[in-house]
Amino acid sequence: MGGESVKLLGFWASPFALRVKWALKLKGIEYEYVEEDLQNKSPLLLECNPVYKKIPVLVHGGKPLAESLVIIEYIDETWKQNPILPHDPHERATARFWANFADDKCVPAMQNAFSKQGEEKERAVKEARENLKTLESFLGEKSFFGGERIGFVDTAVGWLGLWARLTEEAAGVSILDAETMPLLNAWSQSFVEIPIIKESIPPWDKLLEHTKNFHKILTAGST
Repeated sequence: MGGESVKLLGFWASPFALRVKWALKLKGIEYEYVEEDLQNKSPLLLECNPVYKKIPVLVHGGKPLAESLVIIEYIDETWKQNPILPHDPHERATARFWANFADDKCVPAMQNAFSKQGEEKERAVKEARENLKTLESFLGEKSFFGGERIGFVDTAVGWLGLWARLTEEAAGVSILDAETMPLLNAWSQSFVEIPIIKESIPPWDKLLEHTKNFHKILTAGST
């Protein structure tokens, strides 16, 4: 099963596609990457993800699977080398909890801090910072969320620090800083410098240009 062809449908600037790339890299899995035009979605994407019509989609042995956290778990269960999730059932459940917390709480608040204006932006920034501080409490002083090695939560949330920097540059709001969240800030900076992680991250200048253009579109629509 693990030897069948692997294809990833993604978009170069998507953090959700990025974390699937990280999981595949950590596992040492060869795969074909297919770049999608999100303004003109391919028949393959619409066929593989007819429910949400979104990337990323993993196609393994001709069978598609959507939703990035689900995909990462599938990758971990299918290829046993270099485990991403802990072996202990309680630790596995805890890792899932914190990955879901980030997606359910941190991501929406960060999106609103990026896209909203005025009081709505201020509320979103406050909420985002509070939620990231809560996430930091789980990290503590460990090297990684997974302990001494990169784990499921690291793979799932490793892009948050990068996104926070892009949001600060493009939207002028500080969400993650060394003074109020020293542990999370230090982890986020060191994580993206790990060679196997860094090699999948798009160039900073390209990401920043894309983010600034996207911010202009969003704010133009809200005025």
